[in-house]
Amino acid sequence: MAECTELEWAVQVLVNNFDKYSSRRCCCKKPRRISKKDFRKMLSCELNHMLTDTGNRRAADKLICDLDENKDGRISFEEYWTLIGGIASPIAQIIRQQEQNVKHTK
Repeated sequence: MAECTELEWAVQVLVNNFDKYSSRRCCCKKPRRISKKDFRKMLSCELNHMLTDTGNRRAADKLICDLDENKDGRISFEEYWTLIGGIASPIAQIIRQQEQNVKHTK
């Protein structure tokens, strides 16, 4: 098998992270979901440098409520992906702004 590109590797990391925190207790064919408890754990363990208040239960519960489109109290992969996009977009803007600042100082 060929070596992964950086983008392919990054996607694998994101999928594996979801799987790490999603429920594996169910043996049926239902899609995996991340419980509120495990989502709060993921925030504090995996995103504590990019998000503020990751240890704040109320802030984490609000984020869950905002992401939980179908209001089942759990985070699906699609809802998780919304979080990833929401984090990546402002970071991309910061990186582009820093690149522009470097170009203007040269």
